Amino acid sequence: MTDEEKRRTDRRQRDRHGNPRYLDPGETIFSLWGRVLAARYRRVAASLASRVMQRPLHIGISARIFHPEAGATGLRSKNLQYLEESIAHWVMTRDVLVFMIPTVNTEGLIHPSNIRLSHYAEHLDGLVLQGGADVSPQSYAETPTRPEWSGDPARDRYELELLREFIQAGKPVLGICRGCQLLNVAFGGTLYQDIATDVPDAMAHVHDDYDRHRHVIHFPEGSSLARMLKSQGSQALVNSIHHQAVKDLGRDMVVEARSSPDNMVEAIRYTKAPFVMGLQWHPEFHRAGGVELLDCTAILDNFLRVARETRF
Repeated sequence: MTDEEKRRTDRRQRDRHGNPRYLDPGETIFSLWGRVLAARYRRVAASLASRVMQRPLHIGISARIFHPEAGATGLRSKNLQYLEESIAHWVMTRDVLVFMIPTVNTEGLIHPSNIRLSHYAEHLDGLVLQGGADVSPQSYAETPTRPEWSGDPARDRYELELLREFIQAGKPVLGICRGCQLLNVAFGGTLYQDIATDVPDAMAHVHDDYDRHRHVIHFPEGSSLARMLKSQGSQALVNSIHHQAVKDLGRDMVVEARSSPDNMVEAIRYTKAPFVMGLQWHPEFHRAGGVELLDCTAILDNFLRVARETRF
């Protein structure tokens, strides 16, 4: 094409005002720039949304608490907060970041802080309540029937507040062993302080074999756990490391699994939230893809799916 032909083509492509013909007749420099900026904003917003969705989930795990021993020196004379590594590693198998949530001290004489547990609920995507010490009977308006069953009232207060903040924030919660029992207590339920004492006909739910001690569970009709684990049948084998158990259900709680043959509660769910569930066994001690013990990966995946859906 010659230079003259190019000029004629260019003139045909412009209107009488010298504007390209693809522009609207009433287009102005301001409206044009407005559309350009809007297009750039959409690209930036889409990029940011993609980055946010790709950001690993941030899951909080409540702390176990070690209280100072009388007469102890060194580390045992201090308050310690820690987690059992298996629970963290189990959650991390789904490529999420795990954070232990410490207790907070807004009135401390040495290190006061304005940080509250509500801040953790705001910035984390979900909560796992790990196992550990007994829930104190005081937390469900009872008196310990034996001194060794007094539990840990301080940890109860910390975790009950933590649980309340995450539920109010609309974030998912998964309670493990003690965490399952605490969920029930949080909604007004009670516990058997000691299964062997309170339910003499029940089988042994705790043993010196610790996590090698096992029993069968079954899923009641309509159980959401049964739907999650549909490929694994109507019953399963789990570990059993607890001498306490759910007694009277808390409000809006339903039973998701029971032990066989003694029918003790083994899993519960709060029905007024997308995902607030308690498991009496320790899924972190089950091998993913294992053929003997229940593979709990589907439970973890459902918890994390809700965490992603509710993160905003």
